[in-house]
Amino acid sequence: MDAIYSDIWYQSADTRLRLYARDYGGSGMPVLCMHGLTRNSADFEWIAAHLAQRYRVISVDQRGRGKSQWDNQPAHYTPGVYVQDMFKLLGELGITRAALIGTSMGGLMSMIMGAFAPQMVIGMVINDVGPELDPAGLARIAGYTGKGVAVASWEEAAARARETNSVAFPDYHDDDWLAFARRTYEARHDGSIAPAYDPAISQAFATPEPTVAPPDLWGMWDKLEGLPILAVRGEISDLLSAETLKQMGERHVGMHAVTVRNRGHAPMLDEGEAVTAIETFLEGLEP
Repeated sequence: MDAIYSDIWYQSADTRLRLYARDYGGSGMPVLCMHGLTRNSADFEWIAAHLAQRYRVISVDQRGRGKSQWDNQPAHYTPGVYVQDMFKLLGELGITRAALIGTSMGGLMSMIMGAFAPQMVIGMVINDVGPELDPAGLARIAGYTGKGVAVASWEEAAARARETNSVAFPDYHDDDWLAFARRTYEARHDGSIAPAYDPAISQAFATPEPTVAPPDLWGMWDKLEGLPILAVRGEISDLLSAETLKQMGERHVGMHAVTVRNRGHAPMLDEGEAVTAIETFLEGLEP
């Protein structure tokens, strides 16, 4: 089947790396999709194609993921640096304002962008992340990040994906896990199949104060006052608690929220309740 997106190649904000994004086309409001720590632009392949019927949808590979170049300075694998790359991409595309959809790390990036450049953000969907991160979820993510090994077949990759992520998708079947593996693994030149990211991103967990998230997240959250926000939470998430979601709504009057049944960290945004909530939210934004 022909690709339903075109390729975007651009230089990182520090001009050191060649970065990649998918352009799903569309002529409406720009929508920028940003993935989680170990994922890439393929995470949004269903929702991006769906939304592209009405909006200009861009889905990115952050540095060190997917088709984007790996950074030989792992200290740059932080949300603050990724955000600079996003502003560079939007500038090159001539996009002055965009709606944001961010999963996990991408949600933290959305918060940074909204806090420091609110004039560029129309509204944001933050998927299963918030100003307080549950230590249990962080520990689980740290436990597998950077530890994936190359395997010999897609079936083995699917088995590894199931082993790592079944807690978040308890109703997935064999075909779902194979599709999951094809989004998160890549074929190498030697014929092996390996996780589609630089293992060095795991260094974000190597310090006493992990750099996977910026400091003072609640302070940053409070700076988002006035920006439209839809918060998505997986019902069985181990990173975003129901209590934190409640507090987010109390401190951001008018925030919309949806909980996706039988999903952990993080929903794929192809679930019915997530799709309906995102469609309704985006329709209510004013470009």
